[in-house]
Amino acid sequence: MLSKLVTEFGELPASQKALLVAAGIGSVALLSAGGYLVKRRIDNTPPKQWRKAGELTELYVYPIKSCAPIVLQQVDCADLGPQRNLLRDRTFMVTNTEGKFVTARMKPKMVLVQPRFDERFETMYLTAPGMSELRLDVRPLLASTANESTRSTVWGEAVPTVDCGNEAARWFSRYLLDKEDGYRLRFYPLKYTSRRKHGSDTGSLQDETSYMLFNEASVTDLNSRLENKVTVLQFRPNFVVRGPEAYGEDRWRWVRIGDVVFRYEMPCLRCVFTTIDPASGVAHPDKEPLRTLKQYRQMPSYGESPALGIHLGLRRAGEVKVGDPVYFA
Repeated sequence: MLSKLVTEFGELPASQKALLVAAGIGSVALLSAGGYLVKRRIDNTPPKQWRKAGELTELYVYPIKSCAPIVLQQVDCADLGPQRNLLRDRTFMVTNTEGKFVTARMKPKMVLVQPRFDERFETMYLTAPGMSELRLDVRPLLASTANESTRSTVWGEAVPTVDCGNEAARWFSRYLLDKEDGYRLRFYPLKYTSRRKHGSDTGSLQDETSYMLFNEASVTDLNSRLENKVTVLQFRPNFVVRGPEAYGEDRWRWVRIGDVVFRYEMPCLRCVFTTIDPASGVAHPDKEPLRTLKQYRQMPSYGESPALGIHLGLRRAGEVKVGDPVYFA
């Protein structure tokens, strides 16, 4: 393109050639940028035609990364993930003293930490085997200023967090390390993502995106291949759908639950976390169901990690509740 512009300008003075070439390059850049924006807008425009897949049967929110979920009947869907007032998906996480995140991959009994919230969804209470109950007021954390924040890391990405104090730190250190210190509990205070892994769909402290959907029939098919059966909780979804054929969700590019619209982002690639029994906090000695999944659910373009479930990004906010119809396109 550049050589063509120079040739067509013929014998013009060098200074005029330079100006015209610069103008040409600028036009090409504008056209490219315009084309990108148009394509992005088209890619993010929900379809007009939908097909019914089934209905929403289960809703889960995980306030603390790697800990047990709270079962809900309805949630508000925001950019960072499902929420009810100050109960929000994966806005808390355990870190070491340097701020690096800690998960159940390292400390499997984290899955036995059970959170609950008061009826106004403002105060969180935590229980775990052998531990007294811990009470944590969320609103003061949410109101923290930039001067009170500290940096933590999730998969190598720095994120702004607020430390939840020494009492919470001692509670998690005692439970996970049998020590008085070593771990901290930190909170993500922003209403938008500060991460760039999947743009605005990355969420707060999630591994991939703000939402994960799971098909009931897919785990039923998996269980037909397993000696020791698993439940959907082994895969930590937000949404569980009943109705589609097993693995039908692989082909969805858009999802609508009631009036709330999501766009497919990527398959959910499975790791050793799936081998941890959510009821006992013990990892399976033969690495099941991960071992079986690798036999038939690997996707060549995603390497050796098998896929089960799909990651979603929010495109139209709103409220969803158990029993809502689920559509796909």
